[in-house]
This record gives sequence, structure tokens and C-alpha cells, in this order.
Amino acid sequence: MNYIEYDFESDPRDPFTEILMAELGLLNFESFIETEKGLRAYIRKDEWVPSILKEVSVLGLDECKMKVIMREIEPVNWNADWERNFTPIVVDDRCTVRASFHEKKDTEFDIIIDPKMSFGTGHHETTHLMIGMMMEMDFNKKAILDMGCGTGVLAILAHKKGAAAVTAVDIDPWSYENCIENATRNDCSGIEIIQGDLKKVEGRRFDIIIANINRNVLLEQLPGYASMLNPGGNLLLSGFYSEDIPAIEGRCGILDLTLSKKSKRNNWVALKFIN
Repeated sequence: MNYIEYDFESDPRDPFTEILMAELGLLNFESFIETEKGLRAYIRKDEWVPSILKEVSVLGLDECKMKVIMREIEPVNWNADWERNFTPIVVDDRCTVRASFHEKKDTEFDIIIDPKMSFGTGHHETTHLMIGMMMEMDFNKKAILDMGCGTGVLAILAHKKGAAAVTAVDIDPWSYENCIENATRNDCSGIEIIQGDLKKVEGRRFDIIIANINRNVLLEQLPGYASMLNPGGNLLLSGFYSEDIPAIEGRCGILDLTLSKKSKRNNWVALKFIN
């Protein structure tokens, strides 16, 4: 399947690139590369329409000038961009996320991620926030669900932290394939990896559910998460801004989920709820 690539150059770059990424995520853009001048964003051709950018408000702001170039591309493994731009990250001095061509660092958890067109390298604020939150939690012998798993980085961390069972789900075929590859790279073959949506795991129960997805999808799927979460279980959410907290917290309150922790990084937020 072919993809549509948009190359955005923003003047100034920050914070408008982050706002742009959030808005594009709501329009089914599924992969992003941050560049020196802005952002490259990718959407499957069958989900694209010529007017797709019409409602992207940041493009009409007077505070920034945004240059946009669009082209159709064949699906490719973008390791060339990855190798040029990716440097290892270390979260809380305990967890390293690196590519296979980087040297191993002396941290408690070492995760190797080589992406295709899938999200979740640890560099984006939301993935970084989720890793930090997970590092504080006990995963030993617990059942874990990672919704919208992308590269599989969070599912892999859960497995390395001693989870009894980890299920990783993503609707995108690129992410599904890439998650399988990365699980193998990290000797985490025990992760169950499913291509599909929440319906694929309906009726199952989990101790911890992780969902790093955009705001609208989270709001839609929260009732499903609540129904699958064991008593006393934890729900970790990210993929949205501080301004979205009232909507997320309000919906969780209706579902008897109690906010227990909040983390913020450059206006991106991660929340932990207890059932």
C-alpha cells in the first residue's frame, strides 16, 4: 500500500510542530519524523483525501509560517532516516532505548528498536512519559495489554519487567510486523502480537492496560479498557495535551477509574488511573 507524505517546514518550529503532530494524529496520520525545520508526516493513501489538511488549525495561525510539500511514496523501511537522526535515549537512568547499530549501555533495561513506518522510539514525549511511569510500577506476574503498540517498545519493557503475559495490539500492518521484529530482537518472543483493534481482545482481563494513542481514540475506547481491567488494576494513558486532561479524566470518572498519577513533558501528558 502506498503512502502520502507531507513535509512541513515551520517558522518558528516550536511549539507549532508539536501542535501539528497532535492535530494530524486525529486525522489518521500514523507515522512522523521530526526534522530540523519541522515535520514529515505519513498517511495511508486509502485514508487520504485532497482536502485532509483543511481543518488543521495550526496551518492558519498568524504566529507561524508553514510551508507544505506533498508527495506519494511507496511503503519503505525508513532505516536510512532512522540511522541519520536517532541517538539512544536513557529514561530515569534505568532504561535505554537504542537501535541495533548502537553500543549497549549499562542500564537495568536495554531495549533495541528498529522501526519501519511505526510510532514509538522513545524520543517522542508521550513514549518517554510512558516509559518513565512504567519504570515506577510492578509488572511481575501481571497480565498486560498494550493498545496501539507501534514499534512494541512499551510491550517489550513490560515483558522485561517480568509480566506473566503481554498482549500487543495495533491496527496498522506496518506496526504489527515491526512489533514482531522488535520483540524477536529483544528476546521477547512470549509477547502475543495481534493486528486489529480493541475487538480482538474483547472479553479478556488485564492487570495493566497501556494506551499511547490520540485523544479521540482514547475517549472512544475507554469503556472497553474499563471493562477489561481487573479490580485494582492500572490504566496508563498518553498521546494528548494538558488541555485534554479534563475530557479524559471526566470520562474515566464516569467509568469509576480514579486518577493516581500525572506526568508532563513539553505539554504532553501521561495519566495513570486505578480501577
